[in-house]
Amino acid sequence: MPPVPSDELTSQVVALFAAINRRYARESEAAATPYELTPLQAKALLAAEEPVAMRRLAEYLHAEPSNVTAIVDRLEARGLAERRPSPGDRRVKLVAATETGLTVIADLRARMPFASHPLEPLSQEQRETLRDLLALMLDEQGPATTPG
Repeated sequence: MPPVPSDELTSQVVALFAAINRRYARESEAAATPYELTPLQAKALLAAEEPVAMRRLAEYLHAEPSNVTAIVDRLEARGLAERRPSPGDRRVKLVAATETGLTVIADLRARMPFASHPLEPLSQEQRETLRDLLALMLDEQGPATTPG
C-alpha cells in the first residue's frame, strides 16, 4: 500500500475521530431515550455509579456547577440519584446512584457496548500506544484536561 500524503492522512484521521464521536453520541442517545434521559443526564448518572463530588461531576461533564445542580435535581426527582454529605467533609455534597439508578446504569451499559468499551477490539499494547499518541497530540497542542 503506497504512503498516503500527509494532508490526506490528517483528513482521514480527523474523519475517523468524527466518526467515533458520532457513533458514541448516537449510541448514548439511543440508550438514554427509553429512560427519558438526555445524554448528559445519562452520563451524569453513569458517573454517579460510585459517589462523586458535585464539583468533580461538573468537571467531568465540562459543565457549570449550576447546570450540574439542575441535572442532579432531575435525577433525584426520578429516584435515580441522591445527594449525600461527604464522610470526610460535610461541606462537600456527593451524588450517588440509588438502587433504581444502579439498575438503569446496568441497562445503559448493556445498550452502549461501543461507548462503554470503545477499546475492546484493541490489544493492551495497542491501547497503550493509542493513549500515548493521543497524549502526544494534546501535548503538542497545549494543555488539556482529562475527564473522569
